[in-house]
Amino acid sequence: LQLVESGGGLVHPGGSLRLSCTVSGLTLSARAIGWFRQAPGKEREGVSCMSGTGDVTNYTDSVKGRFTISRDVATSTLYLQMNSLKPEDTAVYYCAAQRLLFGKCTMNVEYDYWGQGTQVTVSL
Repeated sequence: LQLVESGGGLVHPGGSLRLSCTVSGLTLSARAIGWFRQAPGKEREGVSCMSGTGDVTNYTDSVKGRFTISRDVATSTLYLQMNSLKPEDTAVYYCAAQRLLFGKCTMNVEYDYWGQGTQVTVSL
């Protein structure tokens, strides 16, 4: 089982990135998913989540209106579209999935499967 993130990089303030997380060995159907980030010297924090049924999403306040979480069950891929990026968005971003089916959307660190992380740097 693997979760592999991609799409990170260096972007100027105001720019956009789309992170992808390809999952192998696990179907995303009916599984809650989440995106987290960890900046240097800070704890890992929840950025966004989607419930197992796919009808509930949530975002941390600092990214509301700028980030969008989505998933493609057919290709077992999670996405995080990030627009209007700010320097404070700089962090390593991680995707995560729950083991149990039909889990709730949660931005607590209550996930069973994690990717290795991808660096996002927002700077002039």
